[in-house]
Amino acid sequence: MYDSQKSTSFFVRELLQKIEMQKVSMVVGIPKENQDAEKRLALTPETVSLLVAAGYRVLMEAGAGLTIHYSDRYYAESGAEIMQTAEEVFQADLILKIMPPTLQEVGMMRPKTTVFSFLYLHKLSTPLLELMSEKRINALAYELLTDSTGISPFVTSISEIEGVSSITLAAELLSNTHGGKGILLGGVPGISPTEVVIIGAGVAGTMAARAALALGASVKVFDNDIVKLRSIRHELGSPVFTSTLQPNVLKNVFRSADVVIGAMQYINKTHFYRISDDLIREMKKGSLIIDLRMAQGGCFETTMEACLPDHPVVFEKFGVLHFCEMSLSSRVARTASIALSNIFLSMFTAMGDCGGIAHFARFDRGFASGFYMYAGKMVNSYVANHFNYPVSDIGLFLHGY
Repeated sequence: MYDSQKSTSFFVRELLQKIEMQKVSMVVGIPKENQDAEKRLALTPETVSLLVAAGYRVLMEAGAGLTIHYSDRYYAESGAEIMQTAEEVFQADLILKIMPPTLQEVGMMRPKTTVFSFLYLHKLSTPLLELMSEKRINALAYELLTDSTGISPFVTSISEIEGVSSITLAAELLSNTHGGKGILLGGVPGISPTEVVIIGAGVAGTMAARAALALGASVKVFDNDIVKLRSIRHELGSPVFTSTLQPNVLKNVFRSADVVIGAMQYINKTHFYRISDDLIREMKKGSLIIDLRMAQGGCFETTMEACLPDHPVVFEKFGVLHFCEMSLSSRVARTASIALSNIFLSMFTAMGDCGGIAHFARFDRGFASGFYMYAGKMVNSYVANHFNYPVSDIGLFLHGY
């Protein structure tokens, strides 16, 4: 006999039953970087703990967290599985790196592995891309990935850190201790303020200008994007001098500058502006140049050579001290790692809700734009043009894209 009361009661209980989200099943690998050159790490123990709780399995190479002062024991207590060899870590489905993978590392990966890293074009090569293609690797660059506003959260976060760091570094390098002119970055009563020139009015340039103003320096910002110049002037106020990249204005400013910071953004750009040797020759002896865009080829003609292997990070040319570290945020690796880890947590949560990488890429165009190789095919024209590599539309490989 059909009991309508019982049936209705059962139906209501079903509706009110708590539905647990299906946990993802994905193995994430975090290998040790070349710790002489790179101190940052993609995940902190706190984020590892949350990812493991969400169903991810995290493999970490022993000693990978020591550069940011997190022990293997701390990671293990957070749920990570500590592996003694890189080979074990590279068997993961998804590899989280800072530097691009090397030929040896790609050789250790399983076919169809996904690898995340920063896009350092000078670290990539045609043989590396060919091996990725052969193994049908998915390769994503943090600089190419964007959010709903079209901005890369990774670039924004790292630029904020490097903008502030550039000013503290400049103060250090201008002192007698490091062979500088022995001047204070900023200003005190009765003494002319230090002149800081910033090329590029993006996030890094804005943060550098804010930090320099706070110390009392005279700040001048140059960019050919009027919208950015208007934004930085609105944000920081009238003390900031702003101008487009006018040669005559630049020449006069470089003659009196104590510090010049290069913060132009070149990723996915069609026009490249680099400061010529002629302007560097105009600078005062003992002045300082800090290039924040070494990973993208440099903002100055005098710093481009520092992209070559084994070139010193600090050198002098035309009487001007140059600082050309590949990633300034690596000097504050723990802060940078926490910033990166926060972004990964949000991204991996959304990825898990979508059912994995392929599904997430299918429905999130900003995430899909981060791939420069997908299923072994080059899908980014910026990278393809650099290596004269054939390029395909990623939509061809994502059903329903």
